Amino acid sequence: MVTWINALSKTRNRLQDALRRVFSRGDSPEGVSFEELEESLIQADVPPRMSAGLIQDLEKSYKGLRVDRRDMLRKMLADRLQGPSPFKWEKRSEPLVILVVGVNGSGKTTTCAKLAHLAEKEGASALLGAADTFRAAGSDQLKLWADRLGCDVVGGKQGADAAAVAFDALDAAVARSKDVLIVDTAGRMHTREPLMRELQKTRSALGKRLPGAPHETWIVLDATLGQNAVLQASVFHEAVPLTGVIVAKLDGSAKAGFLFSIARDLGVPIRFAGLGEGPDDLVPFDADAFAGALLNVETNGAGG
Repeated sequence: MVTWINALSKTRNRLQDALRRVFSRGDSPEGVSFEELEESLIQADVPPRMSAGLIQDLEKSYKGLRVDRRDMLRKMLADRLQGPSPFKWEKRSEPLVILVVGVNGSGKTTTCAKLAHLAEKEGASALLGAADTFRAAGSDQLKLWADRLGCDVVGGKQGADAAAVAFDALDAAVARSKDVLIVDTAGRMHTREPLMRELQKTRSALGKRLPGAPHETWIVLDATLGQNAVLQASVFHEAVPLTGVIVAKLDGSAKAGFLFSIARDLGVPIRFAGLGEGPDDLVPFDADAFAGALLNVETNGAGG
């Protein structure tokens, strides 16, 4: 199982030289390059204004305060990412419906299967809805993962109406007394309005079958895209209000600082993070573990 420290190595490498210069000076401010650290934070896609604020606060620690400055920065970073308590999978009288959206290549379909795996591990029965009928391999990919992880799946043929497939999947989830339905949608290109309308139609179909559904709408973002992923999320958020973000491919990203933009600009909680490719490498998001891994400080967070 991949740890937070390992997963964030590429982003941390962008910060290491600046961090070493800042934190190796003891209580003396001589030669400390706060500007270099601020530049490094921005290069890791931490928003410029937030980077400037962090550096301003950190500089104050050199004015008579004797504290662990690395730990101080870790706490500052974690505070800016703190969200609601970790998501809990629970047994229910009717299915919890989660609509999962995102663009092609974000890791969405794989993430859906891993979410079902997480739910099952916590004792909640899960069903996958393969509503990615736009892409030839979409449903097949989800079914392969479902077979691998031992999860049930309901799908449709390529070109089938995605809203109808989602409706049928929810119908099956109710009939089978499933606790959770996770609906995988087509890789909606955020610049193509017709596909966004189809996504809204799918959302509406779920609500017709079960009032209040979908209860959650989560977007899967590719961490390697940095700030471009924030733009994608903003467009989706306008079309179908998001209730959570899942960050995939953190282990391949040197721009993990974009998560601070998600927290600040969207106000949508980060629910899970993909630290690697294995089925157990999708973990609940932990702000303390994330901030500690950026600075190479071990914590007791999820995923190591």
